[in-house]
Amino acid sequence: MTERAVLAGGCFWGMQDLIRKLPGVESTRVGYTGGDVKFATYRNHGTHAEGIEIIFDPAKTSYRALLEFFFQIHDPTTKDRQGNDRGSSYRSAIYYVNDEQKAIAEDTIADVNASGIWPGKVVTEVEPVGDFWEAEPEHQDYLERIPNGYTCHFPRSNWVLPKRAATAAE
Repeated sequence: MTERAVLAGGCFWGMQDLIRKLPGVESTRVGYTGGDVKFATYRNHGTHAEGIEIIFDPAKTSYRALLEFFFQIHDPTTKDRQGNDRGSSYRSAIYYVNDEQKAIAEDTIADVNASGIWPGKVVTEVEPVGDFWEAEPEHQDYLERIPNGYTCHFPRSNWVLPKRAATAAE
């Protein structure tokens, strides 16, 4: 049995390229989510964020582990911005699919804030998942096809949350 996660953390190319390689991630696709336009496209996505849909095996990785990596590869303290990308399309957001994911997201954000690993407070939105409009084919798997293409995402190996005891929700 697989689970679904939907995250937004700036340009979706870099997010997809890094998250797809995690153990337990079975598939990813990029698209537009968290906004107001039906059948969103790159040219017409209204208030949607560039996001990534992740299908993962919870027996191989936890939702919490995905979120911890998410907070390591983008800056969750900049509102509507990642690197050179600016605007609400590039906001940091977690779109939860159930109450358990919501609780884990809120707990993870509290732990990130308490850890001091980022110089500011997390501005990541936590909202219920809505429509996810798959991006055009040229945006899917972009950095696999164009290995030196643009990205503002990278793992910050020294910005990892301290280990703690797992909770039942994880």
